[in-house]
Amino acid sequence: MQKDDITIFLVDDHSIVRQGVHAFLAAQPDMNVIGEAASGEEALKLIPDLIPHVVLMDLLMPGMGGVEAIRQMKQVSPRTQVVVLTSYHEDENIFPALRAGALSYTLKDIRLEELVDIVRRAANGEASLHPHVAARLIQEVRQTRRSVPASFAQLTERELEILRLLAEGCSNTTIAQRLVISEQTVKGHVSNILSKLHMVDRTQAAVFAWQQGLMEKNPARE
Repeated sequence: MQKDDITIFLVDDHSIVRQGVHAFLAAQPDMNVIGEAASGEEALKLIPDLIPHVVLMDLLMPGMGGVEAIRQMKQVSPRTQVVVLTSYHEDENIFPALRAGALSYTLKDIRLEELVDIVRRAANGEASLHPHVAARLIQEVRQTRRSVPASFAQLTERELEILRLLAEGCSNTTIAQRLVISEQTVKGHVSNILSKLHMVDRTQAAVFAWQQGLMEKNPARE
């Protein structure tokens, strides 16, 4: 293994999928597959010691699902980038996986050459989305923006997300854990929210969010 190789870990309950992907990625001059697992539980036992650059993760597996595995994986190895590689592109799979901390989401119908590019991009912190997934996310963003009260039109999607959590009574620590970001980043967003809304403190912003109907229009509650 070369010093600058991209280290990769595979998580899929189908051995034939792991074998095929393993063989192709291992043949790349800049990649090294350092481990495999057939379940989320098995992966979480190995990831803390291996700390791979990229994890290729299936979602629907026996035992712990891929979404929970991603959430726990990002807690024990925040720098590891997770690429979802699955056969499913329904909303109930896409959004929870991305919220849990997955960087990229692609489907098993892509060519192996495309997967190589996705892995390289992930190692550099660049997200990749399968066209079906990207189209669904764009649609969701448009619907979300239409449902946002005019009072909050100046807030970004991330700021709206944090304001909703703030209005639910979440602390900065809890928000950071849920969104898989640092507490310092949360504090920065909260400061921006208060500035844009011309509020004095987070309690005032939370009350305003409820008064203006933002929480009733929270997509996560629908």
